[in-house]
Amino acid sequence: RSQEIQHLTPPPPAAQGAASRASMIRAVTLALVAGVAAAAMRVPLKKRDSSEFVRDKLQQAAYRSGLRSESNGSVVISDYQNAQYYGVLGLGTPVQEFNVIFDTGSSDVWVCSSDCDSSCGRHAKYDASASSSYEADGTEFKITYGSGDVSGYESVETATVGELSVADLVFAQVTDAAGLGKAYKYPSLDKFDGIAGLGFGALSVNGETTLLDAMCEQGVIDECKFSFALGDEAAGELIFGAVDDSTYTGEFNYVDVTQETYWRISTDDVLVGGTTINPTTTDAIVDSGTSLITGPTEDVEAIMAAIGAKEYTGGLYTVDCDADLPTLTFVIGGVDYTLTGDQYVIPDSGVCLVAMEALDIPKLSTGPFWILGDVLMRVYTTVFDKSTTPPRGGVRPPPPGAG
Repeated sequence: RSQEIQHLTPPPPAAQGAASRASMIRAVTLALVAGVAAAAMRVPLKKRDSSEFVRDKLQQAAYRSGLRSESNGSVVISDYQNAQYYGVLGLGTPVQEFNVIFDTGSSDVWVCSSDCDSSCGRHAKYDASASSSYEADGTEFKITYGSGDVSGYESVETATVGELSVADLVFAQVTDAAGLGKAYKYPSLDKFDGIAGLGFGALSVNGETTLLDAMCEQGVIDECKFSFALGDEAAGELIFGAVDDSTYTGEFNYVDVTQETYWRISTDDVLVGGTTINPTTTDAIVDSGTSLITGPTEDVEAIMAAIGAKEYTGGLYTVDCDADLPTLTFVIGGVDYTLTGDQYVIPDSGVCLVAMEALDIPKLSTGPFWILGDVLMRVYTTVFDKSTTPPRGGVRPPPPGAG
């Protein structure tokens, strides 16, 4: 899709290159800054202004060209250019900081390189010559987006997340970011400098060890899990190695991951005002890199008809800001996760954007499935747990008496 980024299954991993690098990776124990013990780390997430988000989303939708599917299905799904949450990742010694999207819908880490052409614009750029912990690699990196390719080469560095330090992380230095579109050049429009993928290793372009796996293998965190507690009109938080029990300590409702690529789960049903829409698929991925909820066109059209929304363009819908809207519910593991009208509509200057988009993921790319993005994740705390077999995803049920 033009102006929007999409992930589907990347090319087969370059096993030989990954293996040769693995043989060179030295056995280390990850150091924690200031002597903090391995346990959990809170990473503050900044939130993009909702009004700015709505204006950009509607403007970009007018120019989109539709989902492009390569023969190998290597198109990215996460809607990065409209992402609302981003945090800080450090690379190098001394640390060079980058605003990144912590994305459960991809698995690679990349930032702009000091070698990048004008397509990287004014974004922060990694300078290998300024880091004493830099190790050359040189493996080609190329990932396909709906609007084009992003490419560069891989390097090895020490990465920092909060006070956690991860040794020998393979990441990509991007030298051509043209595939992200012209808006990416300007940090005032696209707040993120790069991506920190939190998906499974199968999604890594070159089969590299993911950031989460590196943390777990090197003992940086006690439990191989992470959780998101996203703010609504406030900043959010990503926690590695634990969940946030500071505001509510109810039990998580866990469901097994059905496919270890994305964090993919099975839902039970989709309801509007308590009535099923008889969805064409109940498969879903939980994706922190996508701000909205997306679903098959047929299902989204049924929902929009039920709430009285009108199509704006390209699978996006608006609704009367004064409308009395029914609830929208996703049933997961036998538990209702309900959004009120105020929670699934984003208002701006008299325009109310329904935070749901029609998107048909082709079978070639393991579709169809729903994408449950930040709209749901900022209402319900989510946890992504690789400490179990199979891995599982958890959603915290609403507090007693809520909703």
